[in-house]
Amino acid sequence: MATRKRKQSTPPPSEPDDDLQADEGDTFQADEGDGQDDLSDFAEAAEADDTIEATAEVLDDRILKRSSGETGLARLDPLQAYMREVQQHSLLSPDEEHDLAVKYEKTGDVAAAAKLVTANLRLVVKLAYEYRRAYRNMMDLIQEGNIGLMQAVKRYDPYRGVKLSSYAAWWIRAYMLRYILNNHRMVKIGTTQAQRKLFFNLAKEKARLTAMGIEPTHDEIAKSLNVEEKDVVEMDRRLARGDASLDTPVAEADGRSTARIDLLPSASVGPEGATETAELSLLVREKLEEFRETLVGKDITIFDKRLVAEDPVTLQQLGDEFGVSRERVRQLEARLRNRVGAFLREALGDAVEVT
Repeated sequence: MATRKRKQSTPPPSEPDDDLQADEGDTFQADEGDGQDDLSDFAEAAEADDTIEATAEVLDDRILKRSSGETGLARLDPLQAYMREVQQHSLLSPDEEHDLAVKYEKTGDVAAAAKLVTANLRLVVKLAYEYRRAYRNMMDLIQEGNIGLMQAVKRYDPYRGVKLSSYAAWWIRAYMLRYILNNHRMVKIGTTQAQRKLFFNLAKEKARLTAMGIEPTHDEIAKSLNVEEKDVVEMDRRLARGDASLDTPVAEADGRSTARIDLLPSASVGPEGATETAELSLLVREKLEEFRETLVGKDITIFDKRLVAEDPVTLQQLGDEFGVSRERVRQLEARLRNRVGAFLREALGDAVEVT
């Protein structure tokens, strides 16, 4: 009897981890390839997540009943309009869901995948409600969650004994958390693993230590979260301050406002620095001309065509010209560079750095 090879379900890009817990107990981790052997946990979590589907089924009714019975002109609520559209897609029974998943896994039927996605759109809205305090724009969270749902359907293995809703919840949460992290501020504040951990856990860890009667110092928080103390200090400073525009006026004089950017030091070289650089360059060129007069034979050619040329020739070209190997030319050039460095250090001292 022929046996089929089971496809490995790829875990979501943000596999849950105790180190990265969000406010509602959700987690986020950046590496997409981590934890591929943890799908056994999904089966255990499937029973605990039975309420996800039931909650998602009635969620649209809770939202739509707010506007039931209303007549006349009213302001358009995008979320209600979206839920009315989502309600048009019927839910799938476990057998229907399994059959469609098997069909998509075998044939790649896009229509089957579309049915799996549309049947679970209520789940995305339900999970988005968990993060409404962290990010106010629900529609943005739902859109990111829908992307995670599509990824879950794409990578779902119906033969692992895990419900699609349980597996997809990890992907949906991962995409939502990543979106919240990347859009919390105009300037990203969670670009490393330690920063992401602190972003989600710093405030909660402070509250936990305070409740235990322990002063939440940076050192205590760093030990508790297993991160560097400097990372705690930096993240605490970032979260305590908002974004500041460089164009914000900080002073006003004679009817003209002064922006913060006007007070920053200029990155360009001033007149004194430009004059100093020009004089030093002239002095170096003069010393190099003096050094060239001491050279003879092949050293002059290497000096002109390799060391001071704007477009140096290759070692092989010089080797062909001299009738020697390119390695021999490299040795001659290295010896000549050392001589140039010693000459300039003797003539100019520490005024110029010779490499």
